[in-house]
Amino acid sequence: MILYPALDILNGHAVRLVQGDFAKSTTYASDPLEAAKTWARAGAERLHIVDLDGARRGEPVNLDHVRAIAHATRLAIELGGGLRSPEAIDAAVAAGAARVVIGTAAFTASTLLDHALRVHGDRVVVSVDARHGQIATAGWTATESRSPIEAVKALTERGVRNFIYTDVERDGMLGGLDLDTLSAIADALQGELLYAGGVGALADLVALRDLHHPQLVGVIVGKALYEQRFTIAEANAVLCS
Repeated sequence: MILYPALDILNGHAVRLVQGDFAKSTTYASDPLEAAKTWARAGAERLHIVDLDGARRGEPVNLDHVRAIAHATRLAIELGGGLRSPEAIDAAVAAGAARVVIGTAAFTASTLLDHALRVHGDRVVVSVDARHGQIATAGWTATESRSPIEAVKALTERGVRNFIYTDVERDGMLGGLDLDTLSAIADALQGELLYAGGVGALADLVALRDLHHPQLVGVIVGKALYEQRFTIAEANAVLCS
């Protein structure tokens, strides 16, 4: 399994939210580039960036930071937040994103997803975020009636092969995982799945690894790394064993 350290950018800083609540943010670095360099020095090879300002505005806001990170590090960047038009997706790729994450637009703008898959292929990842068993959209500020399993099945039929599943209720809480729901979602898709939400200890990474699910290929970790619950080297040792 692959570790993706998370770097969320809000108001020009590297932050973490609790359960996606913008009012509950903690700033961990004044400069996102320095945070990215820290993860790179620690042994990270991938980086999951969320443009939180972009998620709220509906268009990218922090591409300059992404461009600087891509230029200064060798990290393979996965970028989401506000990618709701073909122009925004193209701009994200031009800024250095190896993969682009579509969230809200995958459920509200079907032609956009079709265009992204046609033009960018395997670089496209769809984020399936769930709160109280329903899909969370618009920067996690709204929900729709579909369950994540229903959404994954529908997206798979449309040709999506790369997914992220985030348990919003657990995100930033460091409280552990709902492995049953995660397994059910992984069972419902064809392709590859990254998981995010609730990782607070190495034991959580062990539990993910020990699922041995062929679709589960990686995990996104944010607060646990910032809070030094474990190091990137320790995480990689667990996930690769």
